[in-house]
Amino acid sequence: MAVSSAPGKVYLFGEHAVVYGEPAVPCAIEVRARVGVEQRADSKLRIHAEDLSLDGFTVEYGGTADGPPDVDVQESLLTAAMGYVDGAIKQVRDVTGEDEVGFDVTIESDIPLGAGLGSSAAVAVAAIDAGTRELGTTLETDELAERAYQTEYEVQGGQASRADTFCSATGGAVRVEGDDCRSLEAPDLPIVVGFDGGAGDTGKLVAGVRGLREEYEFAADTVESIGEIVRNGEEALAADDIEELGRLMNFNHGLLSALGVSSRSLDSMVWAARNAGAHGAKLTGAGGGGCIVALDPTDETETALSYTPGCEDSFRAELAETGVERLE
Repeated sequence: MAVSSAPGKVYLFGEHAVVYGEPAVPCAIEVRARVGVEQRADSKLRIHAEDLSLDGFTVEYGGTADGPPDVDVQESLLTAAMGYVDGAIKQVRDVTGEDEVGFDVTIESDIPLGAGLGSSAAVAVAAIDAGTRELGTTLETDELAERAYQTEYEVQGGQASRADTFCSATGGAVRVEGDDCRSLEAPDLPIVVGFDGGAGDTGKLVAGVRGLREEYEFAADTVESIGEIVRNGEEALAADDIEELGRLMNFNHGLLSALGVSSRSLDSMVWAARNAGAHGAKLTGAGGGGCIVALDPTDETETALSYTPGCEDSFRAELAETGVERLE
């Protein structure tokens, strides 16, 4: 069995706008998905998942599931999660030319599904890496990131960006603008994450922003303004200016709220963090529920979030300096 892990991520800036060619700056954080892949004697795909913010499940099928496992989670999230594994295995078969090979796939993850921390990208990256290595092929990081992106692109109906998968594959802070992906130097960021226990429907949220952008010129201008925030944020990151990073994160959250992708629980956590003295706070990921990210070197934000109605968990997150890790 080959085992690989890949980190989740938070967005400092740029989610949603990155879909339209604007830049984004995500950072990998040390919460990880670990995927083990072992070749089977037949052509079936058997998936066993644990700790994906749902009861563990096992499903065995020959390409597409006959029906979803009986677990307490939104069916759309579960279908998507299984779709990412399907897509990753398709990439493995394409790379190796082994079209009929079957696999046992085991997933263990610290990253909640659909919460804005890049669970799908981490699973796709780790599954492709472990699957190809199980068959004797080791991919370079750039190809691994590209194939994981193709997996997300297919599952998300052509609405994915390269940001999540590139960040998960390479680690650290990265800048993504269209097809241009590169690593950035970043200071030791005092990242705090708040989680409301829920999840947003990424496809629905992305489609909602698309509809607003097509209907209203000012919504298109809002997306472009997020791109400008990202460019200013890059300068603040290069200058190690944490206070400016925080101010720009606050602006970014306001624009995302205007685009309709925040929620009451996310806004409550954002304001709790700001009132506790955080340099800045914003939602991270598609929105609609899930996680916020704040910058605070003290314990005040984490403490405040622990008393905030609607916040199920809060924790400090270290920057993941490495992306995919080969464990076995």
